Amino acid sequence: MNLLDKKLLRDLWRMRSQAFTIALVVAAGIAGFIGSLSTYDSMQWSRASYYDAARFADVFAELKRAPKAIERRIAEIPGVADVQSTVQFDVTLDIPGIAEPVVGRMIGLPEGGQPRLNRIFIRQGRMPEAGQAHEVVVSEGFASVRHLKPGATLAALINGKRETLKIVGIGLSPEYVFATRGGAFPDDRGFGVLWIDRVHLATAFNMEGAFNHVAVKLAPGASERVVIDALDRLLEPYGGLHAYGRSDQVSNKILTQEIGQQKVMGTTLPLPFFGVAIFLLNVVLSRIVSTQREQIAALKALGYGNAAIATHYLKFVLVITLLGIVIGVLVGAWFGHYMTRMYTDFFHFPHLAYRMQPWIPLLAGGISLLAAVAGALSTVHQVVVLAPAQAMHPPSPPRYRKMLLERLGLVHWLSPAARMVIRNMERHPLRVLVTIFGIAISVAVILSGTFWRDAVNYLIYVQFEAVQRADAEVVFNEPMAARVRHEIAHAPGVRETEVSRIVPVRLVSGHLSYRTVIQGIPQDARLHRLLDANLRSVPLPRAGILLTDRLAQRLNVHAGDTLWVESLESTRRKREVVVAGTVGELIGLSAYMEIGALNRFMGESDVVSGISVALDKSREKDFFAYLKGHPKIATSGSKTAMLQSFKETSAKNVLFFTTIFTGFAAVIAFGVVYNSARIALAERAWELASLRVLGFTRREVSAFLLGELAIEIVLAIPLGFPLGYFIAWGLIQLMPHETLVLPVIIQPDTYAYAGIAILLAGTVSALIVRHRVDRLDLVAVLKTRE
Repeated sequence: MNLLDKKLLRDLWRMRSQAFTIALVVAAGIAGFIGSLSTYDSMQWSRASYYDAARFADVFAELKRAPKAIERRIAEIPGVADVQSTVQFDVTLDIPGIAEPVVGRMIGLPEGGQPRLNRIFIRQGRMPEAGQAHEVVVSEGFASVRHLKPGATLAALINGKRETLKIVGIGLSPEYVFATRGGAFPDDRGFGVLWIDRVHLATAFNMEGAFNHVAVKLAPGASERVVIDALDRLLEPYGGLHAYGRSDQVSNKILTQEIGQQKVMGTTLPLPFFGVAIFLLNVVLSRIVSTQREQIAALKALGYGNAAIATHYLKFVLVITLLGIVIGVLVGAWFGHYMTRMYTDFFHFPHLAYRMQPWIPLLAGGISLLAAVAGALSTVHQVVVLAPAQAMHPPSPPRYRKMLLERLGLVHWLSPAARMVIRNMERHPLRVLVTIFGIAISVAVILSGTFWRDAVNYLIYVQFEAVQRADAEVVFNEPMAARVRHEIAHAPGVRETEVSRIVPVRLVSGHLSYRTVIQGIPQDARLHRLLDANLRSVPLPRAGILLTDRLAQRLNVHAGDTLWVESLESTRRKREVVVAGTVGELIGLSAYMEIGALNRFMGESDVVSGISVALDKSREKDFFAYLKGHPKIATSGSKTAMLQSFKETSAKNVLFFTTIFTGFAAVIAFGVVYNSARIALAERAWELASLRVLGFTRREVSAFLLGELAIEIVLAIPLGFPLGYFIAWGLIQLMPHETLVLPVIIQPDTYAYAGIAILLAGTVSALIVRHRVDRLDLVAVLKTRE
């Protein structure tokens, strides 16, 4: 080991606490980078592996009814490698001991049991045996939440007839990795998938020799758009609802959005950490160089070249960074593994395996090393240009002048101690500003990591309290005469009812199009309110169509424009409709019309497809028991049960992210405050020791040093608030917005939480520095006056 390396080890040991805190800042950035990107990579890999093994289809289509013979014509479409048709229907399930309604999606299985496309992965039990009409396989998420095992039974209302089904297996399907009937929230509590003998299901719904759902596997190199257009033309006479590709399949779309969010987090989260680390390394290295001027001069005089000395100081930076990389890789691997495991509450894979490919830590380490070297170059340049003769002289003393408050005549408001603190801050304005900014970054990191809780709570309030005010939704098998409302209104526990008509449509504006639904509601609707972005009521016009604001942006239309509305029901009506305005919903991309206008558009009389119901909470069980025996009702849903399911999963995730981001931010705050205090202590040790000799107490001397840090923290916290809001807004803008958009809402208690967390981190670091002030060796410090 040469002389310079021995000196390096001594310097690192002497500054071990500062070096470690800087390494922790580097580690936090690397952990965020590795954790998020490895989770992103693991989910992508798990998805691709599962889709390939299960032969997940590329194109899907729902329709009213088509004869089985049409399947052969679909197979003849150029680009189609395989086709599989089936029947599927949503039914109401009756589970013993469960009062609220549960929706089951029943999917017919072919004779062989296992479908060729969208194959079922059996977790427990087995597939239904041939000829056993009442045996079913149940989706794993639903079975887990409802504590269902092979051998258990449940009842289903199948086309008005109650049947008892026996569970023989628990399985997974690539179509339902994210289990939902079409919404943006997982609903394993209220929605389950059941695979059953196709012949039996078709017979129950009068679909013998027919199908209403088809999946297509494309040949390599085939055009998805061409196949979809051909499939639409073929299925249009049979009530085809417009075919769609895998990217628009609900489960895959939401999974893709979540994977994309991890990519955004992985590429944006580490930036503030790397920036703060560069600042700290530069400041600490500058301090070392300024205190070792005579050593540098001696080394040059003894024959050490500029390159050797510059390399020596770069090694100081690299060792600290390498320590941060090692810690960051370990923490990042844990972080990624935990997040991947956490996603199993939302997404159901046979194997959602965590992996960390070598390129991820290598890339993180490479970025960290480059950033560290870049931050140290200016200081290393000072070493290179420093002449030995010049280095032997101490640096020129600073020029003192009246501080700003003295020039303004406000000095009499300050005590002598306060004047000393402010005067020292004015002597080093750049360092003070950078320290304030570094602490503000830590405030911003906490806010950008914890605002999700406020955003989700606001989303729930807006969508399920302000907009959707019904306690339950009743959906019929077929559109029914509006008088059915009176029947539901007299059900036990019903306080208020409101009809609706749902029509699947394709909206076309020029070359832009989107597949969605039009919801027809009364003009005086109370249970489904239409609100703008400021939660003000939006009147529903008697004519024209209202679009959600994000749908209007997607179609590039504004109030007064026209667009083509094509019904995807059997009539396939198509005509131009005027855009009457927009509404500000946060979930989905929907459209609204007055129910009478929608019925006229469809060429129908006064019909409804569903009823929203407000309930007497004390009689909810009676109402749901009534629905379970109603033959006209296809499905029903409880808002309370759905929200309970969502909150059970989201609460754990929000708590985890809040804890992680607070820890990361505390690392930044502690690193900035502690290093700033240690550097200030090193620079002012002679002054502080002199004050102690003159009779000042330890407490008074500490106040001179730590008062500056207190002012910096107090100034940084309010600066961090808007900075955190801006980062949160930027994260939201970078994420996909199709299924839902989270508003940037930060409540006062979240701001308070961020401020208190930083105050605590600053207090801890200040106490450590105070301990060092108390232990100053007065004789040794005073003897080292330059």
